[in-house]
Parts: sequence; structure tokens; C-alpha cells
Amino acid sequence: MNARTFLDGNTSKSKATIGGLPTASRRRAAKVDRSSKLSQRQTVWLDPAAQDRLLRQQSLSDAKQGNYLEAIAGLTILIDRNPENATDYNNRGLVHYQCGHLEAAIEDYNAAIYLNPKLASAYNNRANYYAAQGQLMEAIEDYEMAIDLDPTNVRAWVNQGITYRDLEMYGEAIDNFEHALQIKELLSPSLDDNPALEAHIYGARGRAHHLAGDWNYAIADYRRALDRTSESDITVKRLRSQVTRWMQELTN
Repeated sequence: MNARTFLDGNTSKSKATIGGLPTASRRRAAKVDRSSKLSQRQTVWLDPAAQDRLLRQQSLSDAKQGNYLEAIAGLTILIDRNPENATDYNNRGLVHYQCGHLEAAIEDYNAAIYLNPKLASAYNNRANYYAAQGQLMEAIEDYEMAIDLDPTNVRAWVNQGITYRDLEMYGEAIDNFEHALQIKELLSPSLDDNPALEAHIYGARGRAHHLAGDWNYAIADYRRALDRTSESDITVKRLRSQVTRWMQELTN
């Protein structure tokens, strides 16, 4: 798996998914229109903090549903109201990244880290940006910082492992994946995408074994990955297809 995982469980090495940027005038008009609609969604009798929480929930929900421009507009309102909130910058950066606005994404990640140098998820997200740009050593450093700040961050362990694998540092990659599996086992009750995440880790470790020439270990991990997913689950369709293709490379 070359795709790196995000904190919401999505995977991407992202290109734009909404057909590119609109013109400046259309973008401004769209932003004003969406901002107005988002403001109207808020319940007038709620205090400002409660209104912000409601808008934040709606924006994150929009992002999960693929309504990226609505999510960005909502998060922009929150940032305008609370310019010191690092989490909102980090979330907006992630949404920018998911729809291909890479320059805006890195600006928001940098702002989040400046405001809160201990925000582990911002380092993980910025590392994903670096990895997508081929800046693999910068990515390794940011993943390391994310892990130092939050040693239970499974996705940072996995993402760093994939980057080690891209650097042909297969031993380090396998160590990362094994750490991720151990942490996942400890955190199982709190992870909402357990089977898919576990399958992703096994598939990634299998690929590292494969490229290192340890084919028996690779096949065993590929089978573990496939056993933990279902053909009827469309959310893991790409994962299953990729693992199946890798396994065919060996068995053929």
C-alpha cells in the first residue's frame, strides 16, 4: 500500500477529487454563499462556544461525506472566529489536502504546528504531504515527531513504515508495522475501523517482506490481509485489489 492513512481513516496520496479549482470570482461567490448558509444552520439561542461546536461537527461531517468545499467554508468561519485554534487549522489543512489544494494544506499544517507544537496529528498530516511530494526524509522526521508526541498513534507508525519501505529500508519498515499491530491490539476497543486497519497493516507488512525477498512471510501476510476483509465491503475494495495483485506477482 502506497497510500498513507489519515486520522479519519481515509487513505490517499491525493490528487484533486473535485475537478480542480474554480475561478477566483466563482470561488469567492461560492464561499460567500456557503458561509451564509452555514451561518444560517446555527441555532441562534446557543452561546458562541456551542455554536462553534455545532459548526465544527457539521464541517467534519461534510468532509467525511465528500462535501469538501462546504467543510472548508465552515472551518474558515471557525478560524476567523478563533484564530488561535490549531485543531481547526489542522482539520482544514486535511480537507484541502483531500481535494488537492496542496499549497493551502501545507500552509494550514504549518499554522497548526506553530500554534500548537505538540499537536501530533498535525505532524502526521504534514508528513503525508511531504511523502506525496517525494520529500521522504522530511516525512520520516515529521512521523517521528508525531510518534514521540503520541506513541499510540497507529497511523503514524504505519505511514512511517510505508515511507521506510519506499526508501528500501525494509527492516525498519517491518519493525514499524509490527509496532502498529501491537498498539492496535491494545487499543482495539477504541478503534472504529479495526478490521480494515488491521488488514491495511498486514498488507503493508507483506509488501515489505515481498520487496525484501522474504516471499513466504509476504504470502502469509497477504492472506491475513484478505482474511480480514470482505469482497462485499466496498470500503476495502481498493485494498483487496492491491493485495491480490501483489500476491499474484508471487504465485505466478
